[in-house]
Amino acid sequence: MLKGIFISLEGVDGSGKTSLKKELLCRLDAFHPLGLREPGGTPISEKIRNLLLDTANEDMQARTEAFLYAAARCQLVETVIRPALQEGKMIIADRYIDSTLAYQGYGRGLPLDFLQQLNQLSTGGLKPDLTLLLDVDPAEGARRRAKDTPDRLEKAGLLFQERVRQGYLQIAREEPQRIRILDAHKPLGTVVGDALREIQQLLTKKGWNQPGS
Repeated sequence: MLKGIFISLEGVDGSGKTSLKKELLCRLDAFHPLGLREPGGTPISEKIRNLLLDTANEDMQARTEAFLYAAARCQLVETVIRPALQEGKMIIADRYIDSTLAYQGYGRGLPLDFLQQLNQLSTGGLKPDLTLLLDVDPAEGARRRAKDTPDRLEKAGLLFQERVRQGYLQIAREEPQRIRILDAHKPLGTVVGDALREIQQLLTKKGWNQPGS
């Protein structure tokens, strides 16, 4: 049985996942949380990340894309996530299995049952204890990223991002016990507060007390 706590952050590009993760790692520092990102988190997974996000690979097929994400995730789960959870650590990950369903399923149009099987194979069925979905209008997300150089996924356009957003909301409706929707239009400080309240409920449920208490 895994003793740790696994929290994932999801949302369309520009929803604020990276900023939220940074704040949570700071606010939850007493638990010594491990911050991860997908794809990435291991030397092999980071190399796969470069392939996936490189704008030169614009002819990458949707199924190829899905398999690459799964390969990066498998490496991360087996070498980092599962061992850390077995040791009783807290993990906060920027993206995980729901990204595959939202982006490659609802966004790219690949069959959801195929992607669910792929997620199962690449993770051994490991799911987060809590997923925080940062919901934001893709147009607002694009405005926030206006000064950044877009990667291959970000260049897919607003219609693609809107399909992804609706996919995320559908996934959340199907798994309300695991996935909590946060309004990412709010100021970061408010979103952080909302996220910490959800996490505190999980900590209480798991019997985790603040270290030293």
